[in-house]
Formats: sequence, structure tokens, C-alpha cells
Amino acid sequence: MAEMMLKASRMLSALLFVSSLLPWVHGEPQVPCYFIFGDSLFDNGNNNLLLNLGKVNYLPYGIDFPRGPTGRFSNGRNIGDAIAELLGFQGYIPSLNQAIVANNVLKGVNYASGGAGIRNETGRQEGDLVPMDEQLKNHRTIVSRITRMMGSKDSALKYLNKCIYTVDMGNNDYINNYFVPQFYSTSRQYNVEQFAAALIQQYSEQLKSLYDAGARKVAVMGLARGGCLPLSLATFGTNGSPCVEMINNAEQIFNNKLLSLINNLNANLSDARFTFINLFQIDGESAQGFNITDVGCCKVTSSGLCIPLSSPCSNRTDQQYAYWDSVHPTEARALIIGRRAYVAEEPTDAVPFDIRRLAQL
Repeated sequence: MAEMMLKASRMLSALLFVSSLLPWVHGEPQVPCYFIFGDSLFDNGNNNLLLNLGKVNYLPYGIDFPRGPTGRFSNGRNIGDAIAELLGFQGYIPSLNQAIVANNVLKGVNYASGGAGIRNETGRQEGDLVPMDEQLKNHRTIVSRITRMMGSKDSALKYLNKCIYTVDMGNNDYINNYFVPQFYSTSRQYNVEQFAAALIQQYSEQLKSLYDAGARKVAVMGLARGGCLPLSLATFGTNGSPCVEMINNAEQIFNNKLLSLINNLNANLSDARFTFINLFQIDGESAQGFNITDVGCCKVTSSGLCIPLSSPCSNRTDQQYAYWDSVHPTEARALIIGRRAYVAEEPTDAVPFDIRRLAQL
């Protein structure tokens, strides 16, 4: 009973905090710009122009978003939107195409692409996407544009040093690569320990490349609980467990190595302030506050995305559904996850510091 009351209290405080995100935070942003790298948890429309089955610029996606369907894998806002709001940005961080068309790059760019991973082949069974290496290439192009606007490389780097960067990569390398052997051979090439090591080695080079482009304040998301996704439950079964433990256990091997990598980067790169966001923990605990966790709010296709123009559940903004489709959180839960990344509720939510503290450094 005491544990249930604690969870209820925590959920109530979370929802009250989330309600404070509306309207937008007023005043100056805490940092001059915010750059977002990632997958479908953060994608805000970068897949829309690609030949890809994994794009969601159709209803019922965006049914609770002011602009309607934008390419966000949500009924409303996503985790990146929540973090941007809490950092004090007016309006949304633009997708790459929006930023280029509007010549609006100084407040940041969202490069995230649904299905993308650390490995370049990850998620390709769905079609075109933008993996981490390509997102970094796009960022270097934007940095060159900022350099021209600032007048010098030194001025641009000083500006970029002050920005916040979030990176959410690796989820698809498991659920859209390693654990889909019908499309990829990685599970035959590597055991779970070897695969995590290979991913971390490649990720290390990618994060160093981001550092070389001027990033100093970088929040790196650990993997969420891929074994608890409704899609995973339907695909693999659980043998009586709440989640597919072989997926969660493999992802935790990666997360442990990622935390070690973050510590190594901070120790060896001058002025680096990388931090680890424990999405595995935050994801699991945030879901506990919702009543339905094994299916999503909308009717889905075999790939786990909402059927176009289908009618979703009506109680999307309360504590009923943890998942919007079979893979992604509802807006209500995405805002809670973003808040805990910004302000840690527990010491292990963010190591060595949360995003609010990162912005202050």
C-alpha cells in the first residue's frame, strides 16, 4: 500500500510539473541553442521526405498537436519537445529541412530520424533513413553555415560550446537490427557482449566527432526498455515475465558500457561535459504510473505503427495508456520522461548531472 501511494504521489507531482509546460516557458532560453540527434523518440518530421515506411505524417499521429501530423511518432509532443520547453525555447526546434528553408539554424536543429541507429544499416528494412553518421554530416553542414553567419570559426565554436545537445541512439540497433535476424546477420556474427562492445566503439567515434564540431554540453540517452514495448511482447512473448528479458538484458549490457564511455570522454576531452540519462530506469518507472502498458492507444499495423486514419483511444491525456502505438510513448508519458531527463528525480536518473544542471555549467 505504501509503495502504491508513493507511486501515485510521484505521478501526481509529475503531471502537475508537466502541466506547467503549458503555455511555453517565458523569458530567455537557458542556452542559445539546442541540437537533437536521435531516432523516432525525437524525430519531428525528418523522415517525411524520405522513401520510408517508417514515417508518420498522417492521422491519427499529431491528433493532439497544434499543427496536426508533423512526423512526430506521437499523438502530440515528444521527448525533445519537452526538453526544449523546459530549456525555455519559444516554439519548437525545427527539423533539418525546416531550419534550412527558413534559414533558422541559430537556435538549433533536430536531426533525429525514425528507425535510425548507430550502425548505418540499422532500420533499412523500412527504407531510407538518416543514421547517426549522416546526422553528424548534416550537423557539420549546419556548423559551416553558422560559422559564415558568425563571421569566424572561433566565434562559432564559442557559440556552439554553450549549446545543449541530446543524443538518443542505439534503440534501433537492437529492436531493428540485432533482434530481427530475418533482416540482419548481427546476432549470428556477435553474442550480446560482443555486439554491445562493437556498438560502443562506433558510438565513441561518433560522440568524439560531435565534440570536434564544438559540442561540449551533451546529454546521451541510455537505451529504453525495448523488451517492454507492446511490439516486442506481441512478437516474442514473455513466458510469464512482464517484458521480453532477453532484449532488456542485452540493452543493459550496452547501457553499462555507455556509462563507462561517458566517464571516459569527460576524463579525456578538454572541457567536455557529457552526461548519461538513464532512460532504461526512467522509461520503466514512468510506465508504472499508467494503467495499460501492453498495447498502444491506436490500432496498429504489423510494424507497430498506427493504421492511417484509424480512431485512437479517447483517454489519451490521462494515466490510461503508456504507449501511443506499439513502440512510442503517448505525449503524456513523453513529457514525464523529458522532465526527468531535465530534472532528475533520483540520483541514478542522470549521471553525473541532469540537463538543467548541464545548461548551467
